[in-house]
Amino acid sequence: MPSRILFLSASVGVGHTAAAGAVRTALDELYPGEFECEIVDSYKYAASIFSKLVSNGYIGMVKTIPQLYRYMYEQAERATKVGSFKTWINQFTATKLRTMVERSRADVVICTHAFPCGVMSEYKRQFGEEVPVMGIVTDFALHPFWIYRNIDAYCVATPEMRSALVGRGVVPERVHVSGIPVNPCFGQQREKAELRRALGLPADRALVLIMGGGLGIGPVDKMMRALESIETPLTAVVIVGKNARLERRLLELAQTLEYPLRVVGFVDNVYDYMHAADLLLSKPGGLTSSESLCAELPMVLVKPLPGQEERNTRYLLERKAAVRVGSVTALPEVVGALIDDPARLDAMRRRITRLRRPAAAYDAARVVALLAARRRALPVSVAEENGQTG
Repeated sequence: MPSRILFLSASVGVGHTAAAGAVRTALDELYPGEFECEIVDSYKYAASIFSKLVSNGYIGMVKTIPQLYRYMYEQAERATKVGSFKTWINQFTATKLRTMVERSRADVVICTHAFPCGVMSEYKRQFGEEVPVMGIVTDFALHPFWIYRNIDAYCVATPEMRSALVGRGVVPERVHVSGIPVNPCFGQQREKAELRRALGLPADRALVLIMGGGLGIGPVDKMMRALESIETPLTAVVIVGKNARLERRLLELAQTLEYPLRVVGFVDNVYDYMHAADLLLSKPGGLTSSESLCAELPMVLVKPLPGQEERNTRYLLERKAAVRVGSVTALPEVVGALIDDPARLDAMRRRITRLRRPAAAYDAARVVALLAARRRALPVSVAEENGQTG
């Protein structure tokens, strides 16, 4: 009988679910027929006022009052223990989640967001469950909301994050430096000219890829206009995901610009566009940054969101794997200088090569398989012994 794997994600952007999907794909490839996987949005089981606050309030706050969100994030970073409100949310959600977890009969629970990680920690404490729980951190810096000593395994992006977890009391053997799991196709190199022919893009000029508008956050339209003043011939592709309203608006804008520009919505081959491009303009979300590193695509970071994205920015800049612009008005000078200097782009790619972890999904999948094997080897769980299964 296949082992059952329950992924608990969170509907804040698409990165957390994408990471779960990457590990699921890796499990299918490495262990055909051995795992049945289910991906669930953990916010559906939270208190309705909390889920609305997070899914709607988060987006509104970072768009309108980012300073407040930054302050709240930094205060939480400094906390030495979980606050009473968050403890209540975890307790409440653990109770609501219990029926779903029991129905799934999961052998392993994988959390790709800090919220379900805290909930499952409380679930194990509250109900005496021994189901293994693993956290997959999808940024390049660790927030304290991820840290719980009864989580059975962590997969993190960097050795520094491993040290941070161990320093907060997590058993060293439970922390694995895998990288951030992305679709393995991002790490499979292909020839640029061939890809551009397949995508219908010119091969005789620089190709700039613009991403980051899927949540309606980020000055994508201003970036498009800014590129128009660059003298070096270039082509741009803008990927807006499932934001149909933004796609329509940008398609209209593209008709007014004097350089070749393609606007596309949701595509399932972002990796092809990354491999075809010379430069990526984007906010530094954890998944997008990891995908770009795996594709060896230099990044120009534009208006990172407070909190996680600022920490990702710091990581990439310290390692000289990306460039940050202070404002959109600086884009023409920065982008123009980069595409006019192939040697500088090559140097960035060499540094990126040392950071990329294209096998992250496979490494995480192997940890999942190990946890599942240990779980299946137990004849009777502690919960069953205590009569706590119903």
